Amino acid sequence: MFERVAELAIRRSRLVLVIAALAVAVMGFVGGGAFTKLLPGGFDDPNSQSSRAVEVIDDKFGGETNLVLLVDTPDGGVDTPAAKSGGQALVAELKGEKNLANVYSYWDTNLAALRSEDGEQALILAHVKGEETELQDNAQSLIDAYSGTYGDTLEVRAGGGTAVSADISTQVVSDLVLAEAIAIPLTLVLLLFVFGSVVSALLPLVIAVIAIAGAFAQLSVLGGITEVSNTATNLVTALGLGLGIDYALLMTSRFREQLASGASVDDAVRRTVSTAGRTVAFSAATVAAALASLLVFPQYFLRSFGYAGVGVVAVAAISTLFVMPALFVVLGHRVNKGRMPWAKDRQPSVQGSVWGRMARTVMRRPALTALPVPAVLLVAAAPLLGITFGTPDERVLPENAESRHVTAMLGENFNGNDAAALHVVIDRAVAKDGLTSYAGELAALDGVLRVETSAGTYTGGRSAPAGPGNPALGRPDAQRINVVSELTPKSDEAEALVADVRAVTAPEGTEPLVGGTDAELVDAKDSISGQLPLAIALVVLTTFVLLFLFTGSIVQPLRALVLNVVSLGATLGVMTWIFQDGNLSSLLGFTAQPMEVSMTVLMFCIAFGLSMDYEVFVTSRIKELHDQGEDNESAVANGLGHTGRIVSAAALLLAVSFFAFGTAKITFMQMFGLGSGLAILIDAIAVRGVLVPAAMRLLGGSAWYAPPFLKKLHGRIGLSEGGPGPAPAATTEPSWAKDTTKV
Repeated sequence: MFERVAELAIRRSRLVLVIAALAVAVMGFVGGGAFTKLLPGGFDDPNSQSSRAVEVIDDKFGGETNLVLLVDTPDGGVDTPAAKSGGQALVAELKGEKNLANVYSYWDTNLAALRSEDGEQALILAHVKGEETELQDNAQSLIDAYSGTYGDTLEVRAGGGTAVSADISTQVVSDLVLAEAIAIPLTLVLLLFVFGSVVSALLPLVIAVIAIAGAFAQLSVLGGITEVSNTATNLVTALGLGLGIDYALLMTSRFREQLASGASVDDAVRRTVSTAGRTVAFSAATVAAALASLLVFPQYFLRSFGYAGVGVVAVAAISTLFVMPALFVVLGHRVNKGRMPWAKDRQPSVQGSVWGRMARTVMRRPALTALPVPAVLLVAAAPLLGITFGTPDERVLPENAESRHVTAMLGENFNGNDAAALHVVIDRAVAKDGLTSYAGELAALDGVLRVETSAGTYTGGRSAPAGPGNPALGRPDAQRINVVSELTPKSDEAEALVADVRAVTAPEGTEPLVGGTDAELVDAKDSISGQLPLAIALVVLTTFVLLFLFTGSIVQPLRALVLNVVSLGATLGVMTWIFQDGNLSSLLGFTAQPMEVSMTVLMFCIAFGLSMDYEVFVTSRIKELHDQGEDNESAVANGLGHTGRIVSAAALLLAVSFFAFGTAKITFMQMFGLGSGLAILIDAIAVRGVLVPAAMRLLGGSAWYAPPFLKKLHGRIGLSEGGPGPAPAATTEPSWAKDTTKV
């Protein structure tokens, strides 16, 4: 297969490049419409009880409150004639908006819960209508129209779910632009430093552009078919740029190495595709397998990253295998054009390289030299013992975000946070006595301030209402009950209240559904924990099979999986120490909170896949040298001597793509960028540089063990390094690889 790919590039190089250029143009045109189809949110399980409660509220009650307008009144408070007049006019105007429903306020209901404790502020609650694709635009238009000064007396600020989502979506785009503005120029500079040649430095960017264009086109198509989260665009740019560079770096390095060894351009292409090309194919398969595991989760936020990840990996790999060889044929020795002043002409030995020397040092005393590394990694992983999980809320936004400020005011100035209430819905008629009894039992639960129903407002477990009801909460064929608590939203106590509410005996013949932000958190954690074993099993199984096919050993996959768990544990531990425990919060500008459950799973899958990327890079050369007859220790040292610099350069370049998101103002995007970048560096330096040679030395010849029947199977279907033409000498490296790759 790979030989045929090489021959196609040699014989039809210009045709391949023309087709690639046309494909990029088409993908760019299609991908340009992606942002109009992608959606905010996606953190909830659509099959959960809380999601079904939202569906009933939408169907029977015109939708739950998702927009909260906080109204500041002039001196004298909300009950002054000027405030009443202005408030009533504002409410009337809002009720006339075609995209709003269920508008009610303190001024037309006299509900004390909608009046601040100091009497200076009042709330207007509403539901923004619209399908997912238009909901955000509708909300943003309303917020722009009504935020600020209304009339001569009122100041209006927007909060609630749609306002928070709108602020997050706007900030995500800004963060993406800033990250790209940092990553792309810095990456280009590093590429020039690594390659020491302008032409070679530009080649990885060609693959990155193709990968990003292809992934955006895929998201645009999928966005018209199913729900796709807009935050997946961050992965497309970071992973597209990083993997495009990784794969192109490996291919270009091998091609230049072949040219430096005296091979003709055609033979250099053949050897490059049959060796580095195979490595790219297996690397892409392992990364894609890890990211594909995200597709088992019902939350479209996670599935979207699965779509984006698999798409960008596939396009990067395909373009690397077909476009890069064609470029090599057309460029030939001109691949070294534009040599930079710092590029050297010396021919260093592989044995003398930093990575080769380090591997030999580690293998002389593997236990002594390697033990400090896992010890440090285990210490870094220790914060995982206290990890807690949450879902995104207004705290992921900067402190100056209006929607975040409004949410904080609701908790501070009002008696109970109506926006964080639990919503209990019954999708059928309920007798008044049954409703009264049920509401009284709910009001008796610890932490509950009041229970609002159509029949009355209940407090303290009394069966008689303590206040008037809200007729909007009742329908002939359905009832809605708001359970307002004094508990901190998304706290352990608030989660326990969800379980208590669900445990209360329902009116006869009914099956209440409990929704609200705290119920959504409980359901999200249950949903993800329920699917996580399957996702992990799929990752482990596919990784094991692919690495067996690549190496012919059952020990190598096991060794890789164990080392990955150690490095990933350290990464997640550091992220917990930072983002949950609040360390470095003043420096990075975020609010400490529980680890976002979906983003933690996402970071695990991405980091796992990328660590396997470098696993394949390193193992491929070791396997190649071992198959050529070198003993295990020599193959490891010389293999790392050949690939160590490539891996470290690739890791630095990929880490830069992710670290750029450390500038994001959205907390979970900061965690995603910093965590992924840290995982890459830990894996490339600590694992590949120290733990791999130590493990290979301790394993000895058994490192390549497989039962006879599996060896026979691998001989039939395995794809090992090899190909036409002689392998380069194991003692020298091309001149460009010397000082320019010490990263």
